[in-house]
Formats: sequence, C-alpha cells, structure tokens
Amino acid sequence: MMISSEGYYEEYLKGKNEKQIMTAIRGLKQEMGRLKNTMESPDYGCEAIVMPSESTRLWCTRLYLDRAKQALADVGGIYVPSKSEQKVELFDTSIPAISKVIFGIGGFFGGYETRTITVDEKHIHFDVEHSLILKPSNLPDGLDYPCDKEEFLDGIRELHIGEWRTNYMNPYVLDGTQWELTIEFSDGHRPFKSGGSNAYPYNFDALKELLGVEPDDEDEEDTDE
Repeated sequence: MMISSEGYYEEYLKGKNEKQIMTAIRGLKQEMGRLKNTMESPDYGCEAIVMPSESTRLWCTRLYLDRAKQALADVGGIYVPSKSEQKVELFDTSIPAISKVIFGIGGFFGGYETRTITVDEKHIHFDVEHSLILKPSNLPDGLDYPCDKEEFLDGIRELHIGEWRTNYMNPYVLDGTQWELTIEFSDGHRPFKSGGSNAYPYNFDALKELLGVEPDDEDEEDTDE
C-alpha cells in the first residue's frame, strides 16, 4: 500500500475528469467506513494479523481523500460535504475552544472513574475521582496535566472524535464496561457527547492513552505476550 498522497494522485487521479474523481472520493469514503467498522467489531484482533494494519490503512486513506478533494477542485469541481461531514468540520474548527473534557469509565463491580480535564487560556488541569476510592485529603484539585495545552489539543485533533457516533452498544454483554465522553466548548459550540457499553470507537485506546487512563489487566497481558 502506497503511503504518499502524491503517489496515489499520480496513479489513480491524474488526468481524470470531475465525474471520475468523484467516483474515487466515494470509494475512499466507503473504504474508511469499512475499516472503522472492522476495528469496532467485538471480534477485532482475534483474526490473523494483516499488514498493513487497518489503522495504518485508515490513516493512508484519509490522506488520499484529502488529495482527491484537492484534485477535484483543480479540475473545477466543488465538493459538497454531507451533513455528518459538516458536523465533523464544525467540531474540528472548535477544537481550540475546548474548555472541558469529562471522561468516565468503569463498571458495577470495579467502580467508575471520572477524569475531568479543564482547559484555560494557557494551561490544562485535571482531576480524577473514583466511585469506590476516596481521594486523599492532601491531594490538591486541578493537578498539572503531563502535556501542555497545544499537545493535548493536537491529540484530540488526531483522534477525529467529531466522527464518533453518539452511542456504541454491545447488546450481548450485560455488565462489563460502560463509558461516557463529554467535551465542552467556550465558543458556543454545543457540547459533544458519546458513550457506550462494552463497545467502543475504533481508536478508543488512543483516547484513554491521551487522558492518562491506565490499561486494564487484559491489555497488560496482551502487551506482555
């Protein structure tokens, strides 16, 4: 699989007309949806490893899609984003105005942890609460976050959270893990909310890593292997 968006252009888009480029764009969008669905399947990771990985292929397909939209404009075409794409664009535009991120995850037996990241003009601070563990009285509120504001916002941007669905549910598991993400903005953008029960967006682990959530025991065992 080629990595270069220019290489993709040279092989598949160069010399094409508006209709042909639009056909390529639709195909790339379908491929992105297929890859996300694959990675969000409960059985993902149980099959034989295929290289390049789905995450790498998704990253490359995003590059190709951006290049295809540019090629469309070069031949005088106008790309009209769908309603869902417009929502993503609005989210991405408002990322610099994020004021608070609230992430909760847990279950009935292990308790529920909530991480609150507050963003001001220059810094970010975070607070952690657990339903089954009392916070030590000497632990201050609003601890300094392990990365600066720009790094944090860049991390949010790279996750493409605006593409996430509102709900991720696995009806075949009754207990397990529930989670909820809320992002608030200071520019009037309505709060973004997503959550689920025993089902997750394709890059959920990357979000947990950004927020400093420790991997569970199963993740650690997989790493050790």
